[in-house]
Amino acid sequence: MTKERTFIAIKPDGVQRGYVSEIIGRFEKKGFKLVGLKQLIPSKELAQNHYGVHRERPFFGDLVDFISSGPVVAMVWEGKGVILSARKLIGATKPLEAEPGTIRGDLAIDIGRNIIHGSDGEDTAKFEIDLWFNEEELCEWQTSDSKWRSEN
Repeated sequence: MTKERTFIAIKPDGVQRGYVSEIIGRFEKKGFKLVGLKQLIPSKELAQNHYGVHRERPFFGDLVDFISSGPVVAMVWEGKGVILSARKLIGATKPLEAEPGTIRGDLAIDIGRNIIHGSDGEDTAKFEIDLWFNEEELCEWQTSDSKWRSEN
């Protein structure tokens, strides 16, 4: 049985500030399984598709320009309740409103440079995973402790 999956992206500011391993570590410590990982500089087309829901908003161009301005680490994480848990790990969109202990609360500077993106629901997760990854780029595998660890 496939567990719930979510899309997470470490944005150019998070990559350039050296937070990749810390962010991955937070998801691993929470107990989620990494099933997709790649680094790329997104094309403008990919960025426009990713932020398509904001196309009519005045900040759309800035979002597209920023996410395509440098390397992004794109990931797919799997596990029970991973979408909601990831949102809690990430923290509020505005870093000043993000709780201490969250990624944005601890590491982000401002709303325009908030380090990380995470899917906000099942439909969005599926859309974003399909947008950023081909099926053959996702790995099905079992953790070494899956035989004795409860994953229900």
